[in-house]
Amino acid sequence: MSTAILTGQPVPGSSIEADLRSLGFDLRIAADATEAETLLAEVPGDERVALVDARFVGHVHALRLGLTDPRFPLAAIPGAVTAQPAGRQALTRAMARENSAGGGTTLVGSSLADRILTALDADGTAVHRPELGSLVAAVPSDPQARNEARQAVTDVDDEAVRLKSAVKSRDGFFTTYCISPYSRYIARWCARRGLTPNQVTTASLLTALIAAACADTGTRGGFVAAGVLLIASFVLDCTDGQLARYSLQYSTLGAWLDATFDRAKEYAYYAGLALGAARGGDDVWALALGAMVLQTCRHVVDFSFNEANHDATANTSPTAALSDKLDSVGWTVWVRRMIVLPIGERWAMIAVLTAVTTPRITFYALLIGCAFAATYTTAGRVLRSLTRKARRTDRAAAALADLADSGPLAQGLAEALKKPARGLPGFTAPAVALLGGLAVVLTAAFTGFGGPWPIVAAVVYALTSGLAVARPLKGALDWLVPPFLRAAEYGTVLVLAVKADVDGALPAAFGLVAAVAYHHYDTVYRIRGDAGAPPAWLVRSIGGHEGRTLLVTVLAALLTASQFTVALTALAVAVALVVLVESIRFWVGAHKGGAPAVHDEGETA
Repeated sequence: MSTAILTGQPVPGSSIEADLRSLGFDLRIAADATEAETLLAEVPGDERVALVDARFVGHVHALRLGLTDPRFPLAAIPGAVTAQPAGRQALTRAMARENSAGGGTTLVGSSLADRILTALDADGTAVHRPELGSLVAAVPSDPQARNEARQAVTDVDDEAVRLKSAVKSRDGFFTTYCISPYSRYIARWCARRGLTPNQVTTASLLTALIAAACADTGTRGGFVAAGVLLIASFVLDCTDGQLARYSLQYSTLGAWLDATFDRAKEYAYYAGLALGAARGGDDVWALALGAMVLQTCRHVVDFSFNEANHDATANTSPTAALSDKLDSVGWTVWVRRMIVLPIGERWAMIAVLTAVTTPRITFYALLIGCAFAATYTTAGRVLRSLTRKARRTDRAAAALADLADSGPLAQGLAEALKKPARGLPGFTAPAVALLGGLAVVLTAAFTGFGGPWPIVAAVVYALTSGLAVARPLKGALDWLVPPFLRAAEYGTVLVLAVKADVDGALPAAFGLVAAVAYHHYDTVYRIRGDAGAPPAWLVRSIGGHEGRTLLVTVLAALLTASQFTVALTALAVAVALVVLVESIRFWVGAHKGGAPAVHDEGETA
């Protein structure tokens, strides 16, 4: 339950009481500031509370944006201020100071809520002020101003504004012009029937899994149905976010479900295509695994770069300035968004190619498109990093270290190499991470399966990995360390599975990489939600990237190809169980514990 304290008597004809009740608030009316303070103290500390001036005139959606968004401890619009439990103490303190200064006996003159907001600002307390745009929120001081404000409310359709704002402000061309024009209405339909974003997210996952099952049939009809259902899944994927924005139903659990289900849907579909192709006698598991590896590494590049520059100072460069100039030319914005193959364009391409071609052609197109997109984005970020002069913070260095996913072996080596690493050039970390990764992948590729040399290369890789993280990752290109390590681990598993050359090896490798990739994505989402990295015991228990890489090379050397397949399967199951159980425990616990709601409006996936 939420409580709204209405300060003063409502003006005749005002809809403020009905508007607040429609937003789920239980109303209390305070005749003066002293009574408002008393009523505030009576509201249980674990409930949301709002102070609203009875003279308020504005759109219901303005009140909704200002008073019901779960992401912010404190928020305000003209004439209203609200606090969740986390911001309650600051609101109470500001109210007490205002009453002490003003005597607490009158509400005449300026709005009490606005004076409280001024006091919060004076304390240096962060208060969210939503962008209202054309929406009206005002406390008129006289009848003429009230009439003008009411006319302004009448002139603007707040439902149209609400629908428009439900659409993500920055999205791909396909999503913007082919999905969002109607998916926003599906979101409104869901909201009016009490459906939650998490329910829509789950429906999207189930639709994608059915699409994967259709692709698994290996028939032309199955492939056509799979393509149609994949697009339907994407429509629902857009709808869940639009529903969250439309109804302000943000949550920590919802953000995690939305992000992880996107990866689960896409990679399950890859597996369905590979199984369907196998029914027709075409083995494309290596292509499916390669697509997953490439897509995951590409995402790690995005995540690492963003975290490295999340709060960097002096964060400017000539390439960034050029990008801003290009953005001023309308058509270049869409071209640049499309060529990076965001999720909308990517899924549309996969769906169409599935329906009209073969899984092999679909994977070839996907690999070529993702490789070009990865090259384009990574090259641009490298140029930005080399040409900008930015100081990266301890927070950024810690985030990159968490993304590196170093296990006990690499961490022990890093500790031993800490002193000598201080004297090495700034480019050492990404250089040794790249060289070590190339060493293990190329050795596995160019030596026979079952030989000892990949083990030697994996030991070298562990040594270079320890050196790469031996000092804080604050260098210009240190954000490349996590993607180089991901490519090395995933690439080694892929190559050894191909070299095993037995049925089941590549599907087992696909499962192992999927389980490890989930752990890496989970790490990203925890960092984005300011929840910290996964616990150290989890990283140690699954070995870290270098431990898993070494283990896989040892298994390949000691076991036959068939035994190696069984071992990969067992390892995939073990990793999946550990990371899934801990991840679900954490996110459900965070949700139930009232962790701040989050909603990612960043780059498209």
